[in-house]
Amino acid sequence: MIFLNQILQGLFLGAYYALIACSLSFLFGVMRIINLAHGSLAVLAAFLLFVLADRFGLSPWLGLIAVVPVMAALGWVLQVLVLERSLKGGLLVPLLSTFGLAIVVDNLLFEGFGADTRSLAPAIGDLAFASWTLSDDVTIGQLDVIILVAAITVLGGLQLFLARTRLGRTIRATAEEPEIVGLIGIDSRAVYALATAIALALAAIAGAFLGLRATFNPYSGGMQLLFAFEAVVIGGFGSLWGTLIGGIVLGIAQNLGAFITPHGFLIAGHGFFLAVLIARLYLAPLADRVRRRGRKVVAA
Repeated sequence: MIFLNQILQGLFLGAYYALIACSLSFLFGVMRIINLAHGSLAVLAAFLLFVLADRFGLSPWLGLIAVVPVMAALGWVLQVLVLERSLKGGLLVPLLSTFGLAIVVDNLLFEGFGADTRSLAPAIGDLAFASWTLSDDVTIGQLDVIILVAAITVLGGLQLFLARTRLGRTIRATAEEPEIVGLIGIDSRAVYALATAIALALAAIAGAFLGLRATFNPYSGGMQLLFAFEAVVIGGFGSLWGTLIGGIVLGIAQNLGAFITPHGFLIAGHGFFLAVLIARLYLAPLADRVRRRGRKVVAA
């Protein structure tokens, strides 16, 4: 039963990883950009919620109503002023631009809030630690269940939005052929700006759950980016349901590593990520060669 508890806790942790990886995967799928400022922007949203809760007594759930549009607007501005211009310089320039943005955001947060850790948990009262006991060895946190439901809802809702709505199909078409869609009257620049706005709105939601489930400080963004990147690589870049699976697998690997040894939490997660990365690098080309040979046999 203790082993089962580790699996369950890994599932809930992985749901958070999927939530924070969602916008990273989405932005790469649309614009082929790896946003290195992603973690820092999620932490920025957590600090905005902290200010609303600490100074104005506003619940983080209500605070999201204000913070999500602010972060979406920031995403639009970020696309117009930074990403749109850097995309013209090749693949490396957006990486350098978002890396520089992460440094700026981290240091501005440090200047404004200092190095102390913060948490949004006090703002939600008993929910922060309330749980259901299934047995002597298995407990389920109520907040963890909310995070799992939120991850499935956000990823599922985004998938439905892309697949079933006209605007979603426009985003997908622009992601596939950004130059050709201009011939049918679609402004790819506006689509990219919208996609970045959506990505930062999703980052705001992830930042909220970061603050609710753990502590954060101005330099927490780097570690959040790392976990998000690992979840996306494990699940497959651009795949939303793959991101959910990747996050859950990463969370379970970390928890099982911690179950084996106290130092195994990060080691197991990074080790599993490295194994998947090596497999993708070496097995994917092999699979492509097998498929090509199969086509030649059929053609013959």
